[in-house]
Amino acid sequence: MKISSKDFRVPAGTQVSLGKWPTRVPPAYKSKKEYRKLLATHIEALSSLQALHYAADRRAVLIIFQGMDAAGKDGAIRHVMSGVNPQGCEVFSFKQPSAEELQHDFLWRSTCRLPERGRIGIFNRSYYEDVLVVRVHPEILVSQGLVAKAPAENTFWEERYRSIVDLEAHLHRNGTRVIKFFLHLSRDEQRKRFLERIDEPDKNWKFGAADIAERKCWPLYMQAYEACLSATSTADAPWYVVPADDKQSARLIVSQIILDLFKDLKMSYPKTTTERHRELQAIRKQLVK
Repeated sequence: MKISSKDFRVPAGTQVSLGKWPTRVPPAYKSKKEYRKLLATHIEALSSLQALHYAADRRAVLIIFQGMDAAGKDGAIRHVMSGVNPQGCEVFSFKQPSAEELQHDFLWRSTCRLPERGRIGIFNRSYYEDVLVVRVHPEILVSQGLVAKAPAENTFWEERYRSIVDLEAHLHRNGTRVIKFFLHLSRDEQRKRFLERIDEPDKNWKFGAADIAERKCWPLYMQAYEACLSATSTADAPWYVVPADDKQSARLIVSQIILDLFKDLKMSYPKTTTERHRELQAIRKQLVK
């Protein structure tokens, strides 16, 4: 399968039904050897484009990963970004908010971590947790003192979606390109990966009782994701639904989409002015002597 970014993009205004989006597609590779070769090619190209992005220093890139537990977010980030210069890339994982963070609006803590121009910022989970986990567990809002009781109407969530869309539109206008990945995992594949985490000692640390508790909320999470993807995929900050049952295939799809984004930026290295050229030639003469 040739990877085409548009096959996984959620068009703006689409009402998403995740049951119609596959969790597995025919892979772009025929063997593990071919997979490693393809990924290495993507990583090499991404490394070159990231160096150009850093030198051009005109835009920032924000990449957001969301998905159910065991969807492969950590692995995708680790493998796809393995060739990127650490100077030009930062990864942030957002867990439960701190006391200080709870004293601000729900976008504050992630806004503080936005990438600078010339950099790539990666959010492993993000402000979207506040319309996903919090929507599935609205009692969190009560415990945070934000509401007296769980919101009974969709208005509360629609306002949060609007805040997110407004933020991402603001970022786009000011030079930050945003792409968002939902790693679409099937419930059966999650079960298999949970069993691996239990059966393999070096993966035990990845698993806890809370994971099983959240698994019981699967239907509610799918509804929350459908509402979120439908409301917040825009032309300037699109969502991509990446089939995640095959980890290798998911990594190739993610890396191809990121490559396409960078190619669309039409970047170039800063041009040397005539004055700067004369200065460099004068320095060169000194070095030659």
